[in-house]
Amino acid sequence: MFSILDRATRLCDGISRRELLRVGGLSSIGLSLSQLLRAAPSAITDDVDDPTFGRAKNVIYVWLQGGPPQHETFDPKPGAPQEIRGPFQPIQTNVPGIEFCELLPRTARIADKLAVVRSMHTDNDLHDASGYELLTGYKYRGANSRMISPEDWPYFGSIVKMLKPSETLPALTTAWIPDIMRLNENVTPAGQTGGFLGRQWDPDRFVGDPSDANYHIEGLDSGPTISPLRLQQRVSLLKQVEEHLGGLQRSRLEGIYDQYQGQALDLLTSGRARKAFSLNDEPPEVRDRYGRTKWGQCLLLARRLVEAGVRLVHVNWTREPGDSAVDNPMWDTHAQNADRVEDVLCPMFDVGFTAFIDDLDQRGLLAETLVVAIGEFGRTPRINKIAGRDHWGNVFSFLLAGAGIQAGQVYGSSDKNGAYPARDPVTGADLTATIAHLLGIQPSGTFRDSQGRPHFISTGDPIRQLLGSGTATADRVAPGGDIARLPPYNDALLLNTDFAEPVPLRPTNIGSRPKGWRARPLADEGSAAPLSVKLLGSGTLAAGYKPHVALGYGIDGDGAGVIRIEPGVQAILAQEMRNPRLGRFRFTVKACGHATSADYYESVFLKNFACRLIIFRFNQTAKDPTDRSEFVSTIIKPPFSNAAEPKLQEFSIETLLDSKKPGENFAIGNGYGVAVTLETASGSALELNASSGPHRAWVRIDNVRLEFANRTVNDTVKV
Repeated sequence: MFSILDRATRLCDGISRRELLRVGGLSSIGLSLSQLLRAAPSAITDDVDDPTFGRAKNVIYVWLQGGPPQHETFDPKPGAPQEIRGPFQPIQTNVPGIEFCELLPRTARIADKLAVVRSMHTDNDLHDASGYELLTGYKYRGANSRMISPEDWPYFGSIVKMLKPSETLPALTTAWIPDIMRLNENVTPAGQTGGFLGRQWDPDRFVGDPSDANYHIEGLDSGPTISPLRLQQRVSLLKQVEEHLGGLQRSRLEGIYDQYQGQALDLLTSGRARKAFSLNDEPPEVRDRYGRTKWGQCLLLARRLVEAGVRLVHVNWTREPGDSAVDNPMWDTHAQNADRVEDVLCPMFDVGFTAFIDDLDQRGLLAETLVVAIGEFGRTPRINKIAGRDHWGNVFSFLLAGAGIQAGQVYGSSDKNGAYPARDPVTGADLTATIAHLLGIQPSGTFRDSQGRPHFISTGDPIRQLLGSGTATADRVAPGGDIARLPPYNDALLLNTDFAEPVPLRPTNIGSRPKGWRARPLADEGSAAPLSVKLLGSGTLAAGYKPHVALGYGIDGDGAGVIRIEPGVQAILAQEMRNPRLGRFRFTVKACGHATSADYYESVFLKNFACRLIIFRFNQTAKDPTDRSEFVSTIIKPPFSNAAEPKLQEFSIETLLDSKKPGENFAIGNGYGVAVTLETASGSALELNASSGPHRAWVRIDNVRLEFANRTVNDTVKV
């Protein structure tokens, strides 16, 4: 189907226009306005006696794939037991009586622009089947919801494409970014296509990373030359999905593609669409405000697309490199829920979403754009044995904002544990009915399939109590939460890698928070503990003295007296990895050794002690690195160096953490960590008497580095 070329190729030199469109992932761009308007006229009326009918010109559907935990986002339960409420506290938003989790301090400051629904339910705990209901408005009735089928109910964006095409860009009515929806890495769930309507009504997918400096969409390039099509991995997925839908249906679309491909290419290469994708046209400060993450830049791109005239933009929560086949990909936090939402998910959402809403508002777009932010379900009320929350479709929360929504209110509620609806339950059908109503499509209206059979757009009812304009209350209060406590997301796997920040080493047994360096035994100031760890020079010594960590004995003392070190005693410096994924890890330290003399270092210290680098998994949720399972370790022998002029040497260890089979889970469990240890090298006690001279020796660690190369994603579609 595809001709993937390895060199720049002019359109007349061997690539067809149809290939160009299909490689770009565009299913039906180029359909004429008359084609798009072949809808059941009963669905589009102007005589509805409701001022909110048709208030929304556009929709941006923000899909938080994986299922956000209601407790750590928009429905905190401070009165519930610890194993249900979790470690975080609620904060006051800027609307009296509405509280969010403390991990969303920025979102709390724009609550007056949001409506929160706390009583959505699908009663289904499967990503695919529960997601299907929220993407289509209908329960899944097929044989396998983990697989796209031509018999699927159409994605509601496909119905919008058919019934309410864009007046400005009819050929680009419904856009989907930044990738096809996948579970794990190779499972494409039902509900994300035109289904039984046919492929011409699929959303037009634009695959790529808008945060990439070289981001562009193949086919939107300006100039006479098409850049090299090095797209094998991402194209193969779309290709397999199309092949799975069957040759019969594709052949039925040949005429449509042939008739309109020229119009589509002209539109893409010279018009509004190409300009919308030119994110480099945005001022740097605007891009920074959204966050220079794939997620943040996708939201910015969504804003630009509706400005260009796209009717509906679907924004998938973005996958991180190596996040497939682990315990917590995207929002699917089966393990380490608190760590994942604190380190990655909430900071990324909090920055990007608030910038997005404020930007829409400042540009006058929020008044004409409906925004929905929702995942396929929530998470279990009770935290599991590996500190995660599992699938939970019985109740969860989502957000609405923009055109036709009366903001500053909460609709519905969950029970005291956030487990089931307590008031005003909402269904996926109600959500799609609300979207249709605000777009000016009668939810009770019908559309016809390719055989002319009528189907109801929705069987639900619009959420009437949320419809309106302005806010539900004019009262405002000072919002709580500390923005400085939760800075924008960064992808650093380790904190304070040069030890320069004025943060002390903490004991290994203090619990899972805060993150950072842990050590044991910790040397007190002036102490000569038999074997200890000490942070030297951080904010205490003269400028130019490099902060570092020492592991050894006699670090602060004069080495006098008797030093007895029992067998099995270990000094450890360790840190938990932030947001570990699957792939290859390389742990590097810059180290040297110090002692009373070079001879002592060689003949006593290196002879009796072993220094190791370790990559490991924690054995318990308290994350004490002394209780660990080691993936890999190696002994290093840092060279002796004068303390006044340290000559450091790099030492590294690496390992591949990956599942053995495609789609097979590789457990993060209680989290991964790295460590430097110093331990006795023999099975007997070591006694050092001062009569033979002072006993002072240690390993000096100046810098550490943890590099990550993500696993290769398997794009073989499971069918």
